Amino acid sequence: MNLLDYTWEVKQPPLHLSLSLSLSSSLPACLVFSLVLSGGGLKGLAHIGALRALEERGLQPSLIVGVSMGSLIAAAWASGRSVRELEDRALALTRPDVFRIAHVDMALKRMLSPAVYRREPLERIIASLVGPGTFRDLRRRLLVCTVDLNSGRQMLWGLPGLDDAQVADAVFASCSLPGILPPRVVNGHVCADGAVVDNLPVQAAVAVLDAPVVAVDLTSGSVVREGVERTGFAATYTRGLEIVMGRMAERAVEDWRSPPLVLVRPRVERASMFTFNRSGFLIAEGYRATLDALDRLPAALDALEPGIHPRRDVEIAIDRARCVGCRLCAARYPETFAMAEDGRAVVRTPRYRWSPVEDAVVRLCPTEAITSRES
Repeated sequence: MNLLDYTWEVKQPPLHLSLSLSLSSSLPACLVFSLVLSGGGLKGLAHIGALRALEERGLQPSLIVGVSMGSLIAAAWASGRSVRELEDRALALTRPDVFRIAHVDMALKRMLSPAVYRREPLERIIASLVGPGTFRDLRRRLLVCTVDLNSGRQMLWGLPGLDDAQVADAVFASCSLPGILPPRVVNGHVCADGAVVDNLPVQAAVAVLDAPVVAVDLTSGSVVREGVERTGFAATYTRGLEIVMGRMAERAVEDWRSPPLVLVRPRVERASMFTFNRSGFLIAEGYRATLDALDRLPAALDALEPGIHPRRDVEIAIDRARCVGCRLCAARYPETFAMAEDGRAVVRTPRYRWSPVEDAVVRLCPTEAITSRES
C-alpha cells in the first residue's frame, strides 16, 4: 500500500496533505547535505514520510545520521531499502512485533532484570531491514548515535575508527531505551539509546560533513497531556525521558549559526512514543511537514543563508491576567520580554521573524500566558 492511500487519516487542521505538493517542485536538487533523524519511539515512522518527501524533490542526503528509532529508519535506507518498502513494513507493524515482556528475566532476576521487554523481536526487525555487515559495507554513508553506559560518552558508530562495527548491533543499541530494552555490546562498549545524550545530533552531522543540514525533530516534551501518572511504569518513565529529550533537542539548536539548518517538526506531539494504531498518520505527517518546510525556503538548500530555516513572521502577546511575574521570560529572552512597573511581563516588540527554534519562547511560561500566531 502507498503512503497516499493513508492521507485521509490527517484530519486535524492545519494538517492538510496536498497531492499537488508532491507533483510539482520549485526547489532545485542540492548535491551535498546531511539528514538527521531524531528519536521518538514509534513516532519515528514519520521519518519514512520525510524520506518520501525528499525523494520526490530529488534530494538525496550525502550523509544520514540517526538516533533511536531514527537510527533504524536511517540504517534501513542506507542499506538500500526503498521508501516504499519501509512504508509497507511500517503499516503492517504490530505491538507483538516489537514488545514482548521479558517474563523469565523479571521472574528470576527481579530488579536485576536488564529490561522490561525481550530483545529478540527488535533483533528480528533490525536483521530483516539492515542485514549483516559493517558500516563500511553500506551503500550510503551512515552515523548511528549511541551512549556508552559505563563512561557516559556519546558513541557515533560509522565515524573513522568506529566503522568496523556491525550496523545491526549499533542500531539495536541506539534503540535500547534504558530499562525498556536491554543494552547491546558494540565492539566492547556497552551501549544504549543515544537519545539520552543527544536526541538531535546535528552537531555530529556538521562535524563529519560541512554542508547544509535537514533535521527531522520528533520531540514533544512540552505538549500538555493528562493522566500520564495512571498509565503505568513504562509510560510514566518514557514520558519523563520524552521531556528530557525534548529539552536537549531545543538546546542543541538554540544558538545555531552555521551552516544552514532546515528544521522539520512534524505535528506528532499528541501521539504516544509506543502507539501502534497511527502508523499511516505518522508517515503522512512526516511527509506533509517536510514538504511544507521545503516550500517555505526562500532558496535551494545550497543557497540558503546560515542559520535555522524556515522562518516566518509571528506576533507575540502576553495575557496579563495569566502572568504571575515569575520573570522567567525576561531572564531567558531579554531581547524579547521586559518587566513592567506592575511586576508583570511585557513584549518589547510584538512582531518577529521566527525560526522553529523560537517556539520554545511560548513553551517557557509556566502559566501559559505567552502566545504567538503567524502574521
